[in-house]
Amino acid sequence: MSDSWVALEAGADPGERIGELRRAHEVFTGEGRLGRRVRSVVGESWRRSARARVSPDTTACVELTESDLGAYRDEHPLARVMPLFRELMGGFASDGEHLLAVCDAQSRLLWVEGHPRTRRRAGRLNFVPGARWAECAVGTNAPGTAVALDRPVQVFAAEHFSRPVQPWTCAAAPVHDPHTGRLLGAVDITGGNGLAHPHSLAFVQAVACAAESRLALLAPPSRTRLRLGALGRDEALLVVEGRTVRLSRRHSEILVLLARHPEGITGDELLVALYENESVTPVTLRAELARLRRLVGPALVLSRPYRLAVPVDTDFAAVERRLASGATTAAMSAYAGPLLPASRAPAVVRVRERLADQLRHALIARADPALLADWAYSSWGQEDLPVWRSLASVLPAPQRPPALARVRELDAWQGA
Repeated sequence: MSDSWVALEAGADPGERIGELRRAHEVFTGEGRLGRRVRSVVGESWRRSARARVSPDTTACVELTESDLGAYRDEHPLARVMPLFRELMGGFASDGEHLLAVCDAQSRLLWVEGHPRTRRRAGRLNFVPGARWAECAVGTNAPGTAVALDRPVQVFAAEHFSRPVQPWTCAAAPVHDPHTGRLLGAVDITGGNGLAHPHSLAFVQAVACAAESRLALLAPPSRTRLRLGALGRDEALLVVEGRTVRLSRRHSEILVLLARHPEGITGDELLVALYENESVTPVTLRAELARLRRLVGPALVLSRPYRLAVPVDTDFAAVERRLASGATTAAMSAYAGPLLPASRAPAVVRVRERLADQLRHALIARADPALLADWAYSSWGQEDLPVWRSLASVLPAPQRPPALARVRELDAWQGA
């Protein structure tokens, strides 16, 4: 059954469908096989939930208490579009006895508004502001799964992994920063069976798009903000005031390290971070920085300590943010390759290896054959034995022999 299939087909009996899903859920949580009527997006989410050791009887935990929530919410970028969410969804939620909910990129609910009686019912499940509804914490649910996949998701009744949540139906869509592409969170509509319709998912998608458009108007990109692309290339590209500059390898390393240290870094620290050879003198580093200033503009690179004068958006930080929020698919799509792969600067090597390890472990934990294959067949993943082993273990039997052959080849080669 395709992911585009909607929970309640025309003429389908809701009670019969819910019963069928609950039977499939019981079989699955008893380590049986999924029924053929379980949508793939749901089945894959159930598997991730089980691997994360989520209990089918769990409910969410409140991570942000009232004292912390207010300040965090006020400073969050989505606070700027809450009036829009209320305008577009508030009446629909109240009239239909539904809830409007907005979460951050960690799937923590920031706002939950709507019909009072529905809010009281949801409160008994901790569907309240400050609670974390990440898929890895409470299992399959629309806001948590939408954030994990970085795509719109609708979850109907017994498709929820947590049994206490199975009377509910919800649809959620992610919201991104329109300038950087960074995942900010998700907007969600939650209620009863009345939401089990394709229009519910289309509705939240349209609202998310409207929010991104509003954010683009409210916060036009600063002309002095920098963008640095350093993944999969030996010479980074820096975009400054609409101008793209190709940096030398050493200047690429310097910009990567300054981006990692917005608070600044001393000359001695930068010297140790950049050069394997301890005999390199501070004069050499100062000469490199002088050339960099001439290239990008003298006002952009400050000294004492060395730092960038304006914020910088980097492609490697975008991957880190997506991994931190559990959005493995989005992180993989943003990963163009290792960070400055030819660099031998000690600090760059550490960042490169740490980022690759984090993404590799996330892919192996996710156990998605398509994502693992994307990594294994890439130029940087061809000799990655752990990923090939994981790929061989999750591929369907007819597709497994080439991966197993590659595992044996790498085993023999790396053993030798």
